[in-house]
Amino acid sequence: MKKRSAWLIAAAAVAIIGLAVAFMMDKVTVSASSIALADQGWKANFSSPLNPDAIEKGDLYLTDSSGEPVDAEMTLLKNGKTIEIPLLATGEYKLHIKKTAVRGSLLKSLALSEISFVVQEELKNLSNEDELKAYFARLLELQQQSDGSTTSGATDSMATEESSSSDAAGGESGDFSSTNNQVEGVDEADLVKTDGSFVYSISDSSVVISDVRNPAEMSVAAKLLFKKDMYPQQLFLSENTLVVLGSQYSVLPTEGKINDYQPHIGLTSVYLYDIENPASPQLIREFGTEGNLNGARLTGAMLYFVTNVYPDYWIMEEQKDPELRPHHYDSNNGEELQPLPYENLSILPGTMEGNYSLITAIDLTDPTENSISTEGYLGGSEQMYMNAENLYITASVYMPIDEAEQDDGPDMSVWQPQSANTEIFKFHLEGESVEFVASNEVAGTLLNQFSMDEYNGYFRVVTTEGFAWDEAAPSKNHLFVLDGGMKQIGSVEDLAQGERIYSARFMGDKAYMVTFKETDPLFVIDVSAPSSPKVLGELKIPGFSNYLHPLDENHLIGFGYDTKLEPVKGEEPRVVTGGMKISLFDVSDFSNPLEKDTEIIGGPGTYSPLQYDHKALFTHTASNLYGFPVAAYTEGENDSIRYQGSGAMLFTITPEGIEKAADLIKDSTMQYEDWETSVQRLLYVDDSLYTIANSEITSYGLNDFKLIQTLSYK
Repeated sequence: MKKRSAWLIAAAAVAIIGLAVAFMMDKVTVSASSIALADQGWKANFSSPLNPDAIEKGDLYLTDSSGEPVDAEMTLLKNGKTIEIPLLATGEYKLHIKKTAVRGSLLKSLALSEISFVVQEELKNLSNEDELKAYFARLLELQQQSDGSTTSGATDSMATEESSSSDAAGGESGDFSSTNNQVEGVDEADLVKTDGSFVYSISDSSVVISDVRNPAEMSVAAKLLFKKDMYPQQLFLSENTLVVLGSQYSVLPTEGKINDYQPHIGLTSVYLYDIENPASPQLIREFGTEGNLNGARLTGAMLYFVTNVYPDYWIMEEQKDPELRPHHYDSNNGEELQPLPYENLSILPGTMEGNYSLITAIDLTDPTENSISTEGYLGGSEQMYMNAENLYITASVYMPIDEAEQDDGPDMSVWQPQSANTEIFKFHLEGESVEFVASNEVAGTLLNQFSMDEYNGYFRVVTTEGFAWDEAAPSKNHLFVLDGGMKQIGSVEDLAQGERIYSARFMGDKAYMVTFKETDPLFVIDVSAPSSPKVLGELKIPGFSNYLHPLDENHLIGFGYDTKLEPVKGEEPRVVTGGMKISLFDVSDFSNPLEKDTEIIGGPGTYSPLQYDHKALFTHTASNLYGFPVAAYTEGENDSIRYQGSGAMLFTITPEGIEKAADLIKDSTMQYEDWETSVQRLLYVDDSLYTIANSEITSYGLNDFKLIQTLSYK
């Protein structure tokens, strides 16, 4: 009896220990794309390091569609967590993963023991519903087995919504302003546009057309009103066509079925108006696609825009035949929403995301009759860069987190973001035709569109890998150069460890990059030899620049903030942000960049839309004038911050220095700024300057900056 009791106690102890071990085991997750292109290879990212000899021992091996082993080159990358198979013939494959492939496998469990994927010669369109449902079913399976860690995450960047092969294309066209664009000849959508006689601006849920032909007698020529659920966001002008892009909600067609789960969807709608007579604009066409607007460009008469769609694919678990395709509509064909045909949908290689990128194109030379092309790509998009020939979109490739790494985070009360790489997709533009070219993955994440550039057929990109606050594995910054087929041919890596990129600008065969943590290093990088870029010089100064603008080939203007280090008893000094800062950088000696002049505006709390939107910059190059909206704050007693007023400021900036030209900030007794009258944009027409707010437009003399008239829209 005693022996039996002892046996039971021992068995119970073993069971308890077994349960404890199982409970303590870290789950190893994997992220990998279901599609690969034959000449681009395939990768799988693991949350835990693999044994260096896992491939050699056969703990990782590949089989074909018949289950036969495949003799393929397989490499464990230097991060120890990524398996790469560079070349494979077209066909279906399966990667088999033994538990012993994982380092420390005794205390780890595998979320997946095999991963299936398909290798294609070129990107293929879907042929039917089954292919689309299979993609989302696999995505659901990955999420369930990996606890969702393959498709969610965050980056340590302050992303906002292109550098050209020459200087910036902002400034003026004729005798009036144009938008401060990144790429010459490629117009970007904005809140305000002008044709030199009329100003078109977004005001709440309407578009106001202001007659500014006489700056002393401005008037509202017309006001465009929209459906109650339509909110205008961006504008273009193309000859006699006004393009209004906005967001709206629409009821999904049910075709007799009950659709209680999602009766509405978000759309990006485009309204085209004939403005041959701006006082009497005529709506000539309305069309749109499902999703949020990522970006829009106009080159010549070709309009391109990208939207992001997040389908509710998890309802596959509740509904038998849910509609998983994104929708579109065109008033020329009736206004009812229709799902995109399957042959207009493709799965992008290199990612496994549940969202679509929709790329829409239309030739505005005949806006009423020309056809509209919309192609949908599963894989998602974040940043967008476009020149006249090519369009690039990016998607994060999240690196799965090891549960042990998560547990060792600095504060478990704070959610730990996932580190990520970036997949970059290249599309060639030929009129309405948008053709996928190639893609590639680079380490780290992008800040914004200025992180990318194409020059002489080479694509250049700067990224930040990791997180600035992570002392165990500090962040680092890279520049990569890719050829026309998106193959990496050169790089400069591991710059400014422990910092992240705050701004970047490409100017021909030079790249300029600002990183920051306590001081602002400005890096000058020579990319004239694409296969061997190199850092030429570095400048460390207080503060940082959020936007870099070319003044000429030897000078840059930086717009950002001033900073200082304040001592903290018993701790590291802390960085304190002060007023807005303008820096004039002299880069004529690339090995020795200089901050030639600076201007500090206001105190802590002072800001401008220019800090996050380059289109807020006003330029008048003939007069060397640069301006932007400002909300000014001053430092009060006991470190308090007091609102001073808002308006705009203009500076004369030349290679010799920075001089204040005009202070158009209106002092205020209010505690906070008034959004209705806060300046959003500046522009000029002939000899007059205009500031545009949500509720008014104000004219000034461009030479003396004296107030002429304020016209209220309300």
